[in-house]
Amino acid sequence: MALSSLISIVELDQTVFHLLNAEWTNIVFDTILPIWRNKYFWLPVYIFIISFAVFNHGKKAYWFLLFLIATAGAADLISSELIKKNVKRVRPCNDTELVEVRSLVRCGSGYSFTSNHAANHFAISFFLLGTIGLRRRKLRWALVGWAVSIAYAQVYVGVHYPIDVLSGAILGVLIAKIFLWLYKARGKSVLMA
Repeated sequence: MALSSLISIVELDQTVFHLLNAEWTNIVFDTILPIWRNKYFWLPVYIFIISFAVFNHGKKAYWFLLFLIATAGAADLISSELIKKNVKRVRPCNDTELVEVRSLVRCGSGYSFTSNHAANHFAISFFLLGTIGLRRRKLRWALVGWAVSIAYAQVYVGVHYPIDVLSGAILGVLIAKIFLWLYKARGKSVLMA
């Protein structure tokens, strides 16, 4: 890739970041999105998924939960340990070259590319889409919307660039597809309802 193309992609990424983080803002999102992206806020949802699976599917649920946790764990590990530590892209909230960054949450000291939040939530969402989402059509939009909104929140609060969350989302979807394939290869133990 030519250096000029790379520079224009970075400039576009910074421009879109500025729009989402500094221009297209409102008091409602300023209040909700820092909470929305917090992993502890979603703890009741995670507990519900586990409880729903166990109460409705008994022993089948254990394989389902094992693969779901492995999917999220793989997304997190690949994003944080393999990609971030090799790419070493500075977070926008730590980037001294950016003129204006609205930091609505504490800026982590780690790297930005790829977004773990996006990778993890897209991995979880797409694994759930490929299992319980197959028979529950209304759930599909909710799962995709959930992952997209958390990825968007990462940019809005100032901790990731748009390319970081887009790349994290793609990584999460790919990992979910791999784990779905492995899970479905188990055959009769598959939880699909």
